[in-house]
Amino acid sequence: MSASLPHPLESALRALADRLPTEAVTTDPDILASYRTDHAPFCPSGAPAALVRPRSSEQVAEVMRIAHEYGVPVVPQAARTGLAGGANAVDGCLLLSVERMDRILDIDTVDQVAHVEAGVVNAVFSRAVAEHGLFYPPDPSSWETSTLGGNAATNAGGLCCVKYGVTGDFVRGLTVVLADGTLLRTGRSTAKGVAGYDLTHLFVGSEGTLGVITEVTVALRPAAERPLTAVAFFPTAAAACAVVPDFMADGARPSLLEFMDRPTMDVVSAYQDLGFPTDAQAMLIAQSDRGESAAGDLERFARIAESHGGQALVAADPAEAELLLQARRLVGIATERLGTYLADDVCVPRRRLIEMIEGLPAIAEQHRVRITTVAHAGDGNVHPHVLFDRNDDDEIQRAHQAFGAIMDLGLALGGTITGEHGVGLLKRDWLAKELGPAGLRIHHHIKAALDPRQILNPGKVLAASAAYRAGDQPLPEDPSRPVACL
Repeated sequence: MSASLPHPLESALRALADRLPTEAVTTDPDILASYRTDHAPFCPSGAPAALVRPRSSEQVAEVMRIAHEYGVPVVPQAARTGLAGGANAVDGCLLLSVERMDRILDIDTVDQVAHVEAGVVNAVFSRAVAEHGLFYPPDPSSWETSTLGGNAATNAGGLCCVKYGVTGDFVRGLTVVLADGTLLRTGRSTAKGVAGYDLTHLFVGSEGTLGVITEVTVALRPAAERPLTAVAFFPTAAAACAVVPDFMADGARPSLLEFMDRPTMDVVSAYQDLGFPTDAQAMLIAQSDRGESAAGDLERFARIAESHGGQALVAADPAEAELLLQARRLVGIATERLGTYLADDVCVPRRRLIEMIEGLPAIAEQHRVRITTVAHAGDGNVHPHVLFDRNDDDEIQRAHQAFGAIMDLGLALGGTITGEHGVGLLKRDWLAKELGPAGLRIHHHIKAALDPRQILNPGKVLAASAAYRAGDQPLPEDPSRPVACL
Protein backbone atom coordinates (compact mmCIF):
# COMPACT_ATOMS: atom_id res chain seq x y z
CA MET A 1 0.00 0.00 0.00
CA SER A 2 1.40 3.40 -0.94
CA ALA A 3 2.35 5.57 2.03
CA SER A 4 1.22 8.62 0.07
CA LEU A 5 -2.45 7.61 0.00
CA PRO A 6 -4.78 9.69 2.19
CA HIS A 7 -5.63 7.79 5.36
CA PRO A 8 -9.38 7.22 4.63
CA LEU A 9 -8.61 5.93 1.16
CA GLU A 10 -5.89 3.62 2.46
CA SER A 11 -8.33 2.28 5.05
CA ALA A 12 -11.01 1.79 2.41
CA LEU A 13 -8.66 -0.18 0.15
CA ARG A 14 -7.69 -2.41 3.05
CA ALA A 15 -11.32 -3.03 3.86
CA LEU A 16 -12.04 -3.93 0.23
CA ALA A 17 -9.13 -6.39 0.24
CA ASP A 18 -10.42 -7.96 3.46
CA ARG A 19 -14.10 -8.19 2.54
CA LEU A 20 -14.13 -8.94 -1.21
CA PRO A 21 -12.62 -11.75 -3.30
CA THR A 22 -9.03 -11.07 -4.37
CA GLU A 23 -9.90 -10.96 -8.07
CA ALA A 24 -12.57 -8.30 -7.51
CA VAL A 25 -10.16 -5.45 -6.74
CA THR A 26 -7.18 -4.17 -8.72
CA THR A 27 -4.87 -1.19 -8.37
CA ASP A 28 -2.76 -2.05 -11.42
CA PRO A 29 -1.93 1.32 -13.05
CA ASP A 30 -2.25 0.04 -16.61
CA ILE A 31 -5.68 -1.46 -15.97
CA LEU A 32 -6.85 1.68 -14.17
CA ALA A 33 -5.71 3.81 -17.10
CA SER A 34 -7.81 1.75 -19.50
CA TYR A 35 -10.95 2.27 -17.37
CA ARG A 36 -10.58 6.01 -16.73
CA THR A 37 -12.96 7.30 -19.41
CA ASP A 38 -16.02 6.56 -21.48
CA HIS A 39 -16.31 7.37 -25.22
CA ALA A 40 -16.81 11.13 -24.87
CA PRO A 41 -13.81 12.56 -26.73
CA PHE A 42 -11.40 14.42 -24.48
CA CYS A 43 -13.62 14.94 -21.45
CA PRO A 44 -11.47 15.35 -18.32
CA SER A 45 -10.84 12.37 -16.07
CA GLY A 46 -9.05 11.94 -12.76
CA ALA A 47 -6.73 9.29 -11.35
CA PRO A 48 -8.72 6.42 -9.79
CA ALA A 49 -7.40 4.62 -6.71
CA ALA A 50 -8.80 1.20 -7.60
CA LEU A 51 -11.09 -0.71 -9.92
CA VAL A 52 -13.67 -2.98 -8.30
CA ARG A 53 -15.46 -5.59 -10.41
CA PRO A 54 -18.05 -7.37 -8.21
CA ARG A 55 -20.11 -10.36 -9.29
CA SER A 56 -23.27 -9.82 -7.23
CA SER A 57 -25.51 -7.14 -5.77
CA GLU A 58 -24.31 -8.13 -2.31
CA GLN A 59 -20.70 -7.44 -3.29
CA VAL A 60 -21.72 -4.06 -4.72
CA ALA A 61 -23.46 -3.31 -1.42
CA GLU A 62 -20.25 -4.18 0.44
CA VAL A 63 -18.28 -1.77 -1.76
CA MET A 64 -20.74 1.03 -1.10
CA ARG A 65 -20.78 0.40 2.66
CA ILE A 66 -17.01 0.76 2.71
CA ALA A 67 -17.03 3.83 0.48
CA HIS A 68 -19.72 5.47 2.59
CA GLU A 69 -17.89 4.71 5.83
CA TYR A 70 -14.65 6.31 4.64
CA GLY A 71 -16.13 9.01 2.39
CA VAL A 72 -14.47 7.69 -0.76
CA PRO A 73 -16.00 8.72 -4.12
CA VAL A 74 -17.39 5.94 -6.32
CA VAL A 75 -17.84 6.14 -10.09
CA PRO A 76 -20.23 3.42 -11.36
CA GLN A 77 -19.37 1.96 -14.75
CA ALA A 78 -20.73 -0.61 -17.17
CA ALA A 79 -19.37 -0.86 -20.72
CA ARG A 80 -18.25 2.82 -20.78
CA THR A 81 -19.85 3.45 -24.17
CA GLY A 82 -21.39 6.76 -23.04
CA LEU A 83 -20.80 10.00 -24.91
CA ALA A 84 -21.04 12.55 -22.09
CA GLY A 85 -18.18 11.68 -19.71
CA GLY A 86 -20.59 10.22 -17.15
CA ALA A 87 -18.34 7.22 -16.41
CA ASN A 88 -15.08 9.18 -16.22
CA ALA A 89 -12.93 8.75 -13.12
CA VAL A 90 -12.39 11.45 -10.51
CA ASP A 91 -9.22 11.68 -8.45
CA GLY A 92 -8.98 9.09 -5.70
CA CYS A 93 -12.20 7.31 -6.63
CA LEU A 94 -13.19 3.68 -6.74
CA LEU A 95 -14.28 2.68 -10.23
CA LEU A 96 -17.18 0.29 -9.66
CA SER A 97 -17.73 -1.78 -12.80
CA VAL A 98 -20.70 -4.14 -13.15
CA GLU A 99 -19.28 -5.77 -16.31
CA ARG A 100 -18.86 -9.16 -14.59
CA MET A 101 -22.52 -9.22 -13.52
CA ASP A 102 -23.64 -10.59 -16.87
CA ARG A 103 -26.25 -13.27 -16.17
CA ILE A 104 -29.68 -13.38 -17.79
CA LEU A 105 -31.61 -14.50 -14.72
CA ASP A 106 -35.02 -15.19 -16.25
CA ILE A 107 -36.98 -14.83 -19.48
CA ASP A 108 -40.71 -15.13 -18.81
CA THR A 109 -42.57 -15.88 -22.03
CA VAL A 110 -46.00 -15.75 -20.37
CA ASP A 111 -45.77 -12.28 -18.85
CA GLN A 112 -43.21 -11.20 -21.47
CA VAL A 113 -40.66 -9.81 -19.05
CA ALA A 114 -37.03 -10.61 -18.33
CA HIS A 115 -34.82 -10.18 -15.28
CA VAL A 116 -31.13 -9.59 -15.92
CA GLU A 117 -27.97 -8.45 -14.20
CA ALA A 118 -26.71 -5.01 -15.09
CA GLY A 119 -23.69 -6.20 -17.08
CA VAL A 120 -25.68 -8.12 -19.71
CA VAL A 121 -24.84 -6.77 -23.17
CA ASN A 122 -27.82 -5.42 -25.09
CA ALA A 123 -27.18 -7.44 -28.27
CA VAL A 124 -26.60 -10.67 -26.34
CA PHE A 125 -29.87 -10.15 -24.51
CA SER A 126 -31.79 -9.20 -27.65
CA ARG A 127 -30.66 -12.38 -29.40
CA ALA A 128 -31.52 -14.49 -26.36
CA VAL A 129 -35.09 -13.24 -26.18
CA ALA A 130 -35.46 -13.61 -29.95
CA GLU A 131 -34.93 -17.35 -29.50
CA HIS A 132 -38.18 -17.29 -27.48
CA GLY A 133 -40.06 -15.39 -30.20
CA LEU A 134 -39.79 -12.13 -28.26
CA PHE A 135 -38.34 -8.71 -28.99
CA TYR A 136 -36.49 -6.12 -26.87
CA PRO A 137 -36.79 -2.87 -28.87
CA PRO A 138 -34.28 -0.38 -27.32
CA ASP A 139 -31.28 -0.44 -29.68
CA PRO A 140 -28.64 2.23 -28.99
CA SER A 141 -25.93 2.45 -31.63
CA SER A 142 -23.60 0.79 -29.12
CA TRP A 143 -25.93 -2.20 -28.66
CA GLU A 144 -23.21 -4.73 -29.51
CA THR A 145 -21.19 -3.58 -26.49
CA SER A 146 -23.38 -1.48 -24.16
CA THR A 147 -25.13 -3.13 -21.23
CA LEU A 148 -28.69 -3.07 -19.98
CA GLY A 149 -27.58 -1.56 -16.69
CA GLY A 150 -25.74 1.23 -18.47
CA ASN A 151 -28.67 1.69 -20.84
CA ALA A 152 -30.99 2.10 -17.84
CA ALA A 153 -28.60 4.45 -16.02
CA THR A 154 -28.50 6.76 -19.05
CA ASN A 155 -32.02 6.05 -20.34
CA ALA A 156 -30.43 5.19 -23.69
CA GLY A 157 -32.28 5.60 -26.96
CA GLY A 158 -31.58 4.25 -30.42
CA LEU A 159 -32.75 4.05 -34.00
CA CYS A 160 -36.14 2.50 -33.28
CA CYS A 161 -37.23 4.99 -30.58
CA VAL A 162 -39.55 6.71 -33.03
CA LYS A 163 -41.94 3.77 -32.70
CA TYR A 164 -41.00 1.91 -29.55
CA GLY A 165 -39.56 4.51 -27.16
CA VAL A 166 -36.39 4.63 -25.07
CA THR A 167 -34.99 2.24 -22.45
CA GLY A 168 -37.06 3.73 -19.64
CA ASP A 169 -40.26 2.85 -21.46
CA PHE A 170 -39.38 -0.83 -20.99
CA VAL A 171 -37.93 -0.86 -17.46
CA ARG A 172 -40.40 -2.39 -15.00
CA GLY A 173 -38.15 -2.66 -11.96
CA LEU A 174 -34.60 -2.35 -10.66
CA THR A 175 -32.29 -3.60 -7.98
CA VAL A 176 -30.27 -0.59 -6.82
CA VAL A 177 -27.53 -0.27 -4.23
CA LEU A 178 -27.74 3.09 -2.49
CA ALA A 179 -24.81 5.24 -1.39
CA ASP A 180 -24.73 3.73 2.12
CA GLY A 181 -24.90 0.14 0.84
CA THR A 182 -28.65 -0.32 1.31
CA LEU A 183 -30.08 -2.79 -1.21
CA LEU A 184 -33.29 -1.41 -2.74
CA ARG A 185 -35.69 -3.19 -5.08
CA THR A 186 -38.06 -0.95 -7.00
CA GLY A 187 -41.02 -1.52 -9.26
CA ARG A 188 -42.51 -4.85 -10.20
CA SER A 189 -42.76 -7.35 -13.04
CA THR A 190 -46.50 -6.99 -13.54
CA ALA A 191 -47.91 -5.09 -16.50
CA LYS A 192 -49.75 -2.73 -14.15
CA GLY A 193 -48.82 -1.33 -10.76
CA VAL A 194 -49.12 2.16 -9.28
CA ALA A 195 -48.42 1.59 -5.58
CA GLY A 196 -46.29 4.35 -4.13
CA TYR A 197 -43.89 6.76 -5.79
CA ASP A 198 -42.30 5.69 -9.06
CA LEU A 199 -38.83 5.05 -7.64
CA THR A 200 -37.86 2.94 -10.64
CA HIS A 201 -37.90 5.87 -13.00
CA LEU A 202 -36.19 8.11 -10.49
CA PHE A 203 -33.09 5.95 -10.97
CA VAL A 204 -33.51 5.43 -14.73
CA GLY A 205 -31.43 8.15 -16.37
CA SER A 206 -29.77 9.24 -13.09
CA GLU A 207 -26.31 8.32 -14.47
CA GLY A 208 -25.05 6.63 -11.31
CA THR A 209 -25.49 9.73 -9.14
CA LEU A 210 -28.27 8.32 -6.93
CA GLY A 211 -27.47 4.61 -6.75
CA VAL A 212 -25.77 1.72 -8.51
CA ILE A 213 -28.12 -0.30 -10.73
CA THR A 214 -27.26 -4.00 -10.38
CA GLU A 215 -30.32 -5.78 -11.82
CA VAL A 216 -33.01 -4.76 -14.30
CA THR A 217 -36.48 -6.12 -15.05
CA VAL A 218 -37.63 -5.19 -18.54
CA ALA A 219 -40.78 -5.65 -20.59
CA LEU A 220 -40.60 -7.57 -23.87
CA ARG A 221 -42.76 -7.63 -26.98
CA PRO A 222 -43.67 -10.31 -29.49
CA ALA A 223 -41.13 -10.57 -32.28
CA ALA A 224 -41.53 -7.86 -34.88
CA GLU A 225 -42.03 -8.54 -38.56
CA ARG A 226 -39.00 -8.22 -40.87
CA PRO A 227 -38.93 -4.51 -41.76
CA LEU A 228 -39.08 -2.99 -45.22
CA THR A 229 -36.73 -0.07 -45.94
CA ALA A 230 -36.80 3.01 -48.16
CA VAL A 231 -34.46 5.91 -48.83
CA ALA A 232 -35.10 9.36 -50.28
CA PHE A 233 -32.64 12.01 -51.45
CA PHE A 234 -33.48 15.72 -51.38
CA PRO A 235 -32.27 18.95 -53.02
CA THR A 236 -32.19 20.72 -49.63
CA ALA A 237 -32.02 19.73 -45.97
CA ALA A 238 -35.20 21.72 -45.34
CA ALA A 239 -37.08 19.63 -47.89
CA ALA A 240 -36.05 16.43 -46.11
CA CYS A 241 -37.09 17.86 -42.75
CA ALA A 242 -40.48 18.93 -44.14
CA VAL A 243 -41.27 15.30 -44.93
CA VAL A 244 -41.01 14.25 -41.28
CA PRO A 245 -44.03 16.06 -39.75
CA ASP A 246 -46.11 15.39 -42.87
CA PHE A 247 -45.33 11.66 -42.79
CA MET A 248 -45.93 11.34 -39.04
CA ALA A 249 -49.11 13.43 -39.17
CA ASP A 250 -50.41 11.08 -41.86
CA GLY A 251 -50.73 8.38 -39.20
CA ALA A 252 -47.45 6.65 -39.98
CA ARG A 253 -45.70 4.55 -37.34
CA PRO A 254 -42.28 3.94 -38.89
CA SER A 255 -39.89 1.76 -36.92
CA LEU A 256 -37.02 3.97 -38.08
CA LEU A 257 -36.78 7.42 -39.68
CA GLU A 258 -33.21 8.77 -39.97
CA PHE A 259 -31.77 11.99 -41.45
CA MET A 260 -28.29 12.71 -42.83
CA ASP A 261 -27.13 16.07 -44.19
CA ARG A 262 -24.73 16.55 -47.11
CA PRO A 263 -21.64 17.10 -44.93
CA THR A 264 -22.34 13.78 -43.21
CA MET A 265 -22.92 12.05 -46.54
CA ASP A 266 -19.52 13.35 -47.65
CA VAL A 267 -17.88 12.02 -44.47
CA VAL A 268 -19.41 8.58 -45.02
CA SER A 269 -18.52 8.59 -48.73
CA ALA A 270 -14.89 9.34 -47.88
CA TYR A 271 -14.89 6.22 -45.71
CA GLN A 272 -16.92 3.99 -48.06
CA ASP A 273 -18.49 4.93 -51.38
CA LEU A 274 -22.16 3.97 -51.22
CA GLY A 275 -23.18 5.75 -54.39
CA PHE A 276 -24.93 8.81 -52.98
CA PRO A 277 -26.21 11.19 -55.66
CA THR A 278 -23.73 14.05 -55.98
CA ASP A 279 -26.45 16.72 -56.10
CA ALA A 280 -28.38 15.53 -53.03
CA GLN A 281 -28.13 17.81 -50.00
CA ALA A 282 -29.83 15.48 -47.53
CA MET A 283 -31.33 12.02 -47.21
CA LEU A 284 -33.94 10.18 -45.16
CA ILE A 285 -34.01 6.46 -44.41
CA ALA A 286 -37.35 4.97 -43.36
CA GLN A 287 -38.40 1.54 -42.17
CA SER A 288 -41.69 -0.10 -41.35
CA ASP A 289 -42.09 -3.43 -39.54
CA ARG A 290 -45.89 -3.61 -39.77
CA GLY A 291 -46.04 -6.82 -41.76
CA GLU A 292 -48.50 -6.63 -44.63
CA SER A 293 -48.99 -2.90 -43.97
CA ALA A 294 -45.28 -2.09 -44.33
CA ALA A 295 -45.35 -1.76 -48.11
CA GLY A 296 -48.20 0.73 -47.88
CA ASP A 297 -46.33 2.72 -45.21
CA LEU A 298 -43.31 3.10 -47.45
CA GLU A 299 -45.42 3.93 -50.49
CA ARG A 300 -46.84 6.83 -48.45
CA PHE A 301 -43.32 7.83 -47.40
CA ALA A 302 -42.20 7.85 -51.05
CA ARG A 303 -45.24 9.87 -52.12
CA ILE A 304 -44.72 12.50 -49.42
CA ALA A 305 -40.97 12.64 -50.10
CA GLU A 306 -41.59 13.21 -53.80
CA SER A 307 -44.09 15.96 -52.98
CA HIS A 308 -41.18 17.79 -51.32
CA GLY A 309 -38.85 17.32 -54.27
CA GLY A 310 -37.25 14.08 -53.10
CA GLN A 311 -36.29 11.02 -55.10
CA ALA A 312 -37.40 7.89 -53.25
CA LEU A 313 -36.41 4.23 -53.55
CA VAL A 314 -37.97 1.30 -51.71
CA ALA A 315 -35.54 -1.57 -51.17
CA ALA A 316 -36.45 -4.65 -53.17
CA ASP A 317 -34.98 -7.21 -50.76
CA PRO A 318 -33.27 -7.52 -47.34
CA ALA A 319 -29.77 -7.24 -48.84
CA GLU A 320 -30.62 -3.94 -50.48
CA ALA A 321 -32.23 -2.74 -47.25
CA GLU A 322 -29.09 -3.62 -45.32
CA LEU A 323 -27.00 -1.60 -47.76
CA LEU A 324 -29.20 1.44 -47.16
CA LEU A 325 -28.86 1.10 -43.40
CA GLN A 326 -25.11 0.69 -43.73
CA ALA A 327 -24.87 4.38 -44.57
CA ARG A 328 -26.37 5.34 -41.22
CA ARG A 329 -24.35 2.84 -39.23
CA LEU A 330 -21.07 4.10 -40.70
CA VAL A 331 -21.54 7.67 -39.48
CA GLY A 332 -19.84 7.11 -36.13
CA ILE A 333 -16.72 5.35 -37.35
CA ALA A 334 -16.39 7.65 -40.37
CA THR A 335 -16.59 10.74 -38.15
CA GLU A 336 -14.02 9.36 -35.70
CA ARG A 337 -11.50 9.15 -38.54
CA LEU A 338 -11.65 12.93 -38.90
CA GLY A 339 -10.16 13.51 -35.46
CA THR A 340 -11.58 15.68 -32.68
CA TYR A 341 -15.28 16.44 -32.35
CA LEU A 342 -17.96 17.29 -29.81
CA ALA A 343 -21.13 15.22 -30.22
CA ASP A 344 -24.24 17.26 -29.48
CA ASP A 345 -27.60 15.63 -28.76
CA VAL A 346 -30.48 18.09 -28.75
CA CYS A 347 -34.07 17.00 -29.24
CA VAL A 348 -36.80 19.32 -30.53
CA PRO A 349 -40.48 18.92 -31.44
CA ARG A 350 -40.84 17.43 -34.92
CA ARG A 351 -42.59 20.53 -36.19
CA ARG A 352 -39.47 22.57 -35.28
CA LEU A 353 -36.99 20.19 -36.91
CA ILE A 354 -36.58 22.39 -40.01
CA GLU A 355 -35.64 25.38 -37.86
CA MET A 356 -33.12 23.30 -35.93
CA ILE A 357 -31.43 21.86 -39.01
CA GLU A 358 -31.45 25.18 -40.89
CA GLY A 359 -29.91 26.95 -37.91
CA LEU A 360 -26.80 24.75 -37.80
CA PRO A 361 -24.96 26.12 -40.90
CA ALA A 362 -25.28 29.63 -39.47
CA ILE A 363 -23.73 28.45 -36.19
CA ALA A 364 -20.91 26.76 -38.10
CA GLU A 365 -20.26 29.92 -40.11
CA GLN A 366 -20.43 32.23 -37.12
CA HIS A 367 -17.91 30.20 -35.12
CA ARG A 368 -15.84 29.08 -38.11
CA VAL A 369 -16.08 25.36 -37.41
CA ARG A 370 -17.32 22.38 -39.40
CA ILE A 371 -20.61 20.78 -38.33
CA THR A 372 -21.99 17.52 -39.69
CA THR A 373 -25.47 16.41 -38.70
CA VAL A 374 -27.45 13.20 -38.41
CA ALA A 375 -30.78 12.87 -36.67
CA HIS A 376 -33.31 10.38 -35.42
CA ALA A 377 -35.69 12.53 -37.42
CA GLY A 378 -38.85 10.72 -36.42
CA ASP A 379 -38.50 11.85 -32.82
CA GLY A 380 -36.69 15.15 -33.43
CA ASN A 381 -33.39 14.00 -31.88
CA VAL A 382 -30.57 15.83 -33.69
CA HIS A 383 -26.88 14.87 -33.43
CA PRO A 384 -24.64 17.65 -34.74
CA HIS A 385 -20.90 16.86 -34.62
CA VAL A 386 -18.70 19.92 -34.10
CA LEU A 387 -15.35 19.15 -35.73
CA PHE A 388 -12.17 21.06 -34.88
CA ASP A 389 -8.39 20.95 -34.58
CA ARG A 390 -7.40 19.93 -31.06
CA ASN A 391 -4.02 21.59 -31.51
CA ASP A 392 -5.53 25.02 -32.21
CA ASP A 393 -6.52 26.74 -28.94
CA ASP A 394 -8.59 29.36 -30.74
CA GLU A 395 -10.50 26.71 -32.67
CA ILE A 396 -11.09 24.75 -29.47
CA GLN A 397 -12.70 27.83 -27.95
CA ARG A 398 -14.83 28.39 -31.04
CA ALA A 399 -15.91 24.74 -31.01
CA HIS A 400 -17.15 25.11 -27.43
CA GLN A 401 -19.04 28.23 -28.37
CA ALA A 402 -20.66 26.46 -31.31
CA PHE A 403 -21.52 23.49 -29.10
CA GLY A 404 -23.26 25.82 -26.65
CA ALA A 405 -25.02 27.72 -29.42
CA ILE A 406 -26.52 24.44 -30.65
CA MET A 407 -27.98 23.75 -27.21
CA ASP A 408 -29.27 27.34 -27.00
CA LEU A 409 -31.03 26.88 -30.32
CA GLY A 410 -32.57 23.61 -29.21
CA LEU A 411 -33.90 25.16 -26.00
CA ALA A 412 -35.24 28.17 -27.89
CA LEU A 413 -37.21 25.80 -30.12
CA GLY A 414 -38.86 24.14 -27.13
CA GLY A 415 -36.42 21.23 -26.97
CA THR A 416 -33.95 19.66 -24.57
CA ILE A 417 -30.14 19.66 -24.28
CA THR A 418 -30.00 15.86 -24.48
CA GLY A 419 -32.35 13.36 -26.03
CA GLU A 420 -30.42 10.18 -25.21
CA HIS A 421 -26.71 10.72 -24.46
CA GLY A 422 -27.26 12.08 -20.96
CA VAL A 423 -25.69 15.01 -19.11
CA GLY A 424 -22.53 13.52 -17.57
CA LEU A 425 -19.72 16.06 -17.56
CA LEU A 426 -20.29 17.41 -21.01
CA LYS A 427 -23.60 19.21 -20.36
CA ARG A 428 -23.85 19.48 -16.58
CA ASP A 429 -23.49 23.28 -16.55
CA TRP A 430 -26.38 23.58 -19.00
CA LEU A 431 -28.82 21.56 -16.95
CA ALA A 432 -29.71 24.59 -14.82
CA LYS A 433 -30.80 26.47 -17.91
CA GLU A 434 -33.22 23.73 -18.91
CA LEU A 435 -34.55 22.82 -15.45
CA GLY A 436 -35.04 26.31 -14.06
CA PRO A 437 -34.46 27.27 -10.40
CA ALA A 438 -37.23 25.14 -8.88
CA GLY A 439 -36.36 22.05 -10.89
CA LEU A 440 -32.67 22.40 -10.09
CA ARG A 441 -33.39 22.83 -6.37
CA ILE A 442 -35.47 19.64 -6.33
CA HIS A 443 -32.65 17.76 -8.08
CA HIS A 444 -30.19 18.86 -5.40
CA HIS A 445 -32.56 17.90 -2.59
CA ILE A 446 -33.03 14.41 -4.06
CA LYS A 447 -29.27 14.01 -4.42
CA ALA A 448 -28.70 15.11 -0.83
CA ALA A 449 -31.38 12.74 0.48
CA LEU A 450 -30.03 9.65 -1.30
CA ASP A 451 -26.33 10.48 -1.19
CA PRO A 452 -25.68 12.76 1.81
CA ARG A 453 -21.90 12.29 1.66
CA GLN A 454 -21.92 13.13 -2.07
CA ILE A 455 -19.79 10.11 -2.98
CA LEU A 456 -21.75 8.72 -5.94
CA ASN A 457 -20.36 9.89 -9.28
CA PRO A 458 -19.44 13.33 -7.91
CA GLY A 459 -19.37 16.20 -10.36
CA LYS A 460 -21.60 14.45 -12.89
CA VAL A 461 -25.02 15.76 -13.97
CA LEU A 462 -25.24 18.39 -11.21
CA ALA A 463 -22.46 21.00 -11.13
CA ALA A 464 -21.03 21.77 -7.70
CA SER A 465 -23.33 19.21 -6.08
CA ALA A 466 -20.79 18.44 -3.35
CA ALA A 467 -21.03 22.03 -2.09
CA TYR A 468 -24.80 22.29 -2.41
CA ARG A 469 -26.52 21.10 0.74
CA ALA A 470 -30.30 21.24 1.02
CA GLY A 471 -30.59 24.78 -0.29
CA ASP A 472 -27.84 26.24 1.88
CA GLN A 473 -25.84 27.31 -1.19
CA PRO A 474 -27.15 29.70 -3.86
CA LEU A 475 -28.32 28.18 -7.11
CA PRO A 476 -25.79 28.22 -9.95
CA GLU A 477 -26.18 30.96 -12.52
CA ASP A 478 -27.20 30.13 -16.05
CA PRO A 479 -24.15 28.82 -17.90
CA SER A 480 -22.48 30.64 -20.73
CA ARG A 481 -20.65 27.61 -22.11
CA PRO A 482 -20.37 23.86 -21.51
CA VAL A 483 -17.76 22.34 -19.22
CA ALA A 484 -14.33 22.04 -20.82
CA CYS A 485 -14.03 18.51 -22.15
CA LEU A 486 -10.87 18.55 -24.23
